[in-house]
Amino acid sequence: MSEAYAAARVHVRAPGKLNVFFEVGDVQPDGYHDVASAYQAVSLYEDVWAEPSDDFTIAVSGSVDVSGVPADDRNLAVRAARLVAQRIGHTGGVHLDIVKHVPVAGGMGGGSADAAAALVACDALWGADLGSAELHRLAARLGADVPFALMGGTAIGVGRGDQLSPALAKGRVDWVLVPSGDGLSTPEVYAHLDRLRSSHDVPAGADAPEVDPRVLQALRGGDATALAEHIRNDLQAAALSLKPDLREALEVGEASGALAGIVSGSGPTLAFLAADAESALELQVTLSAAGYEALHVHGPVPGARVVG
Repeated sequence: MSEAYAAARVHVRAPGKLNVFFEVGDVQPDGYHDVASAYQAVSLYEDVWAEPSDDFTIAVSGSVDVSGVPADDRNLAVRAARLVAQRIGHTGGVHLDIVKHVPVAGGMGGGSADAAAALVACDALWGADLGSAELHRLAARLGADVPFALMGGTAIGVGRGDQLSPALAKGRVDWVLVPSGDGLSTPEVYAHLDRLRSSHDVPAGADAPEVDPRVLQALRGGDATALAEHIRNDLQAAALSLKPDLREALEVGEASGALAGIVSGSGPTLAFLAADAESALELQVTLSAAGYEALHVHGPVPGARVVG
């Protein structure tokens, strides 16, 4: 790689995600869970700007509460930048400006989107040209959701969720999101699911999780009504147990015209599936009038991409 920079400043945008279907297996001896997920990237984005620096530094702002986001080496985006530098032998650093719009600790993979954006931005900034396969390999070292934030679209994830294969999806799917002011810790939600299962309050996990083929069929056919019948999230029971107030919001959304409502990932963001864009706008207005913050998004959208 040349020591000359390929660009003076690089802007990358990466999407948040929804788990349209999420089956969680029983806890493994190493404390992790095998999962099967149908991911969909949606039009709520993280923006990352990368520019040359002598060190690895970061600034975080956004339209969501970022007070809990680390602005040091604990940040996944900084770890991503260091991985690229290590991989190509780059001796300098990078400054990352992150502008967040995906709810923090909201079950939509915002931190993973930041990391994916940082991988793409540093690859472009330093003229590394690592290629998609190598970026995905690096992404998998950072966390299960980072490879999907790179890929975008609609995909099936198995194993720890990072073994991805694209899924055919026809047309546009409209969602209305209701974020929560307080985030949920993903490890805490998984641990609570294990407790609920051990006390038999919820069914045990599958030995070999898999995505319901009816979900894939609905996505292929662009059939929101059919999709609503089969969306599922095994983490939902744990999230609702930890934040009981989410139940009321779910009930309000489902009674206000949503085809279905679901906790997004480990929560606490709620995602309501709408029949079409017009129905989503009506649902957004109704939920806003009821006192909830409501965002209209759609999917699928592309993964992390250089802007401009």
